[in-house]
Amino acid sequence: MNRERLANIQQTIAGGPFAASWDSLEGYEIPDWYIDGKFGIFIHWGVYAVPAFGNEWYPRRMYEKGSAVWEHHRATYGPQDRFGYKDFIPQFKAEKYDPAAWASLFAQAGARFVVPVAEHHDGFQMYASALSRWNAAEMGPKRDLIGELADAVRAEGMVFGLSTHRAEHWWFMNGGNTFPSDVQDPAYADFYGPAKGVLGQRPYEQYYDNAPDQAFLEDWLLRTCELIDKYQPQLIWFDWWIQNLAFKPYLKQFAAYYYNSAAAWGKGVAVNNKFDAFPAGTTVFDIERGQESHIRGLFWQNDTSVSKNSWGYIDNHNYKTANDIIGDLIDVVSKNGALLLNVGPRADGVIPEVEQQMLREIGAWLRINGEGIYATRPWYLFGEGPTQVLSGAFTDTKRSTFTGEDIRFTTKDNALYAQVMAWPAGGSVAIRSLGGNSPYHLAHIARVEMLGSGQVLSWQAGEEALRIDLSGCAPTGSPFTLKISS
Repeated sequence: MNRERLANIQQTIAGGPFAASWDSLEGYEIPDWYIDGKFGIFIHWGVYAVPAFGNEWYPRRMYEKGSAVWEHHRATYGPQDRFGYKDFIPQFKAEKYDPAAWASLFAQAGARFVVPVAEHHDGFQMYASALSRWNAAEMGPKRDLIGELADAVRAEGMVFGLSTHRAEHWWFMNGGNTFPSDVQDPAYADFYGPAKGVLGQRPYEQYYDNAPDQAFLEDWLLRTCELIDKYQPQLIWFDWWIQNLAFKPYLKQFAAYYYNSAAAWGKGVAVNNKFDAFPAGTTVFDIERGQESHIRGLFWQNDTSVSKNSWGYIDNHNYKTANDIIGDLIDVVSKNGALLLNVGPRADGVIPEVEQQMLREIGAWLRINGEGIYATRPWYLFGEGPTQVLSGAFTDTKRSTFTGEDIRFTTKDNALYAQVMAWPAGGSVAIRSLGGNSPYHLAHIARVEMLGSGQVLSWQAGEEALRIDLSGCAPTGSPFTLKISS
């Protein structure tokens, strides 16, 4: 059966506009819905929400002998050869899961696309699969969780995507081979396997020098194409390990199959990847928990979470604030990017109330200021101000709090939007990039207004800065947007 499925994949590749080559895939174009949408919701939800300890890497850490999670697991549930990760599955019931309520919340948050995790590193599929019995339609909730959410998201007018982290499963459970555990039980090899590699090697050697074999790579391709065929996602997000060189020929086949399938559907699609897994221009580059210090020429994405310490649900989150996230969204968009913001539902299917409130606060801000976010494009400069934003992954908590001197720019039609990141001292805004001495100053300004205030503001163009009077406006506790029309 798998040979037949693989043959069908090759047939689709051969019959479409894209070939499985980098040269051909460089003809890919990013769809407008994505470049215009700017803001999406990521969802890490799976069996790991049952123990709710540490983070979503619980299934790996519980098999790393001597780790804090290993000790917690043994103290709470017993030794791993008696209670393994598989034994959490019956407790993952999703009994309060309401995909329509989720979709409504995401729409209220102002999201334009939604990306749930279809399969995380743990190997448990959150959808109905013909390729493995370890899926949510046959075990645990006994529902096609992904399929139900796809319908609900589309009913709210948002774009549906998904992520697959299957690649990392090659080594994810390998710690269970170092001491007595159920990972070594042949009855569960189709779940825990392959579990290749050895713990304790040189840093990251187990990741990069541990190439998957042909059987695993073909299974990876089949699982990914199954998701394409079943749910027609318009965005597919990959984690980092697909950059292992063994994946390269399969990545080309996947991308050609996906882009050719999308051409047949008549839908614009996109692929997210990190680092150098795909050549620039063939996908949309993604930076995990990080940003850019300047405008990136190619459209890109920052994926981050409402929590600083976990993607999945845990009992002890260290949450960000809604204002922090709004500031990051503005900064990312000013630099030609999109923000994919993660939430982590509980095992019962309820999104934690604090996360719901954060999404509603973001949505309330976007209802006023979204004109300066959605369907905008970068200006000549991303902005100005003293606060430094670092480039690269895992830098999202390393910036200082934005000030009233930090301003970010976007543009649309005949308007320049200046997002002021905090209420300025003195009741006025000084935009130095628009001063007469600046090469970027505007030759003609017809009108200046603050979005949501209903007021036209007075302004004065000086050599050092364009100064805008805010004396008639009520101070805000969050960033605000000045629309400068020419």
